[in-house]
Amino acid sequence: MSELVLRDGYVMTMDERGDLPVGDVHIADGVIVEVGRGIAAPGADSVDARGMIVLPGLVETHWHMWNTLLRSMSDPAGYFRTSIGLGRVFRPEDVYHGTRLAAAEAIYSGITFVHDWCHNVRGPAYAEASLRALTDTGLRARFSYGWAAGHANDRTMDLEHLERLAHGWKPGLLSLGLAWRGPTSSNPAIATPPEVYLEELRTARRLGLPVTVHASGPRTAVGQIAALAGAGLLGPDMQVVHANNATGEEIENLAAAGASVTVSPASELRIGYGFPRVRELLAAGVPTGLSVDTTVLCGNADMFAIMKVTQGVENGRAYDEFALPARRVLELATIEGARSMGMDDVIGSLRPGKRADIIAVSTDAPNLAVFTDPAHLLVTAAQPANVDTVIVDGRVLKRRGELTALDVTSIAHEARAALAGVRERAEPI
Repeated sequence: MSELVLRDGYVMTMDERGDLPVGDVHIADGVIVEVGRGIAAPGADSVDARGMIVLPGLVETHWHMWNTLLRSMSDPAGYFRTSIGLGRVFRPEDVYHGTRLAAAEAIYSGITFVHDWCHNVRGPAYAEASLRALTDTGLRARFSYGWAAGHANDRTMDLEHLERLAHGWKPGLLSLGLAWRGPTSSNPAIATPPEVYLEELRTARRLGLPVTVHASGPRTAVGQIAALAGAGLLGPDMQVVHANNATGEEIENLAAAGASVTVSPASELRIGYGFPRVRELLAAGVPTGLSVDTTVLCGNADMFAIMKVTQGVENGRAYDEFALPARRVLELATIEGARSMGMDDVIGSLRPGKRADIIAVSTDAPNLAVFTDPAHLLVTAAQPANVDTVIVDGRVLKRRGELTALDVTSIAHEARAALAGVRERAEPI
C-alpha cells in the first residue's frame, strides 16, 4: 500500500508529544506524514485500529541471527561449544535459512529493526546469504560483518570482502557495520594480537562503518572496557555488547566516549553472565538498547518478554517497585534502542518525516482484554501473538495476526531440513 491510515487507535508517539488516546497515523510512500486526530487522507487505505495500541516498531540491537537454526540447543554442551562446533559445518544456505527464520519471527513478534551480528562469515557467500535473507523478508536491519566460528585468532577476518561490500553498498532498508573481535578474540583461550584487531578496527573506521564488540559480559572478562578506553579505541561509532560486569568507572568511560551499549537480559541470565546494568547506564547517559542475542540460549525472540525481565531485574536489584518504570523500558525497545544504533533520526518514534516502521497491538485477547496503562500492558502482559499489524517502511508485513509476505510453513520446513544437514555433517559435541 503506497498510502495508508491507521485510524482511531491509542497512539504512543514515544517522544515528547506523548500519547493520543484516540489518534490516526498517516503513511505515504514509506514515510509518516501526519500523526493526529481525524486525519483527512482521500484515497488512502485504512486500518481500523480501534482497541489497539499503535506505536513504533520494536528495535532489536544485537542478534546472532544465523544460529537461530540451533534454537534451544545450548544444553548440554553449552552455548559456545554448540555454536562454534556446529557453526563450523554451516554452508551458506544454512546461514540463509537460520537468518530467514529469525527475521520471520522478528516480524511476527513486532520487531521492525534487527541488528544482525553475524559472527559466522566463512566466506563472501555466507555474508551474501545473510543479506539475501534480510532482503527477502523485508525487515529493516544492520548487518554487522564478522568472522567465522572457530576463526584463527592470528588472522583478520575477510577485510577485502568487507571493503568491497562497503564500496558497493546502496542505501535502503539495510545498513552495514563491523562485528569486531577486539582484543578478546573469537577464542577466549587465545588473545587476538594487536596487529590483527587494530587492523580490523582501522578498516571499519576508514570505511565509515559503525563498530560493535562484546565486552565485560562474563566475570572473567573484567577490565575489557577499561582496556579499550585506555587504548583510545572507544568512540561514538562503537556499540559495546553486554557490559554486565563493567565497573562504575568503565560506564563513565563509555559515556565520555559517546559509545552505546546493548543488553541481553534473557540470554545473560540464562548463560550466567549476571545482571544487566540498565539503570547505571541510563543514569550515566549511555544510549542503551535491548537485544535477543541468540535463540540458542533464550529460545525465542519475544521482545515483550525481554522488556518484562529487564524491568523485573532492575526493580529487584534496587529493591524498588518503581526503579525502572514501564514507559522507560518501552523506550529502551523503541526510541532509546534506535538512539543506541544511531538510527533515531529515522525510526523509533511516530514523528512526521520518519520512516513508517509501526506496529499495532490488539488488546482483545484474554491476556490483555481490559485497557489500563498502555506502557504497563505492553511491558508486562503483551505477547507476540497480540501483535495484529506490522509495517516496515510503509509495507504491511503482518495483518490480523498473520504474516502477509512470507510462507511460514515453507520457512519452517526448510529450516528443519537445513538443521538436519548440519547435524549430519558435524562431529559430536
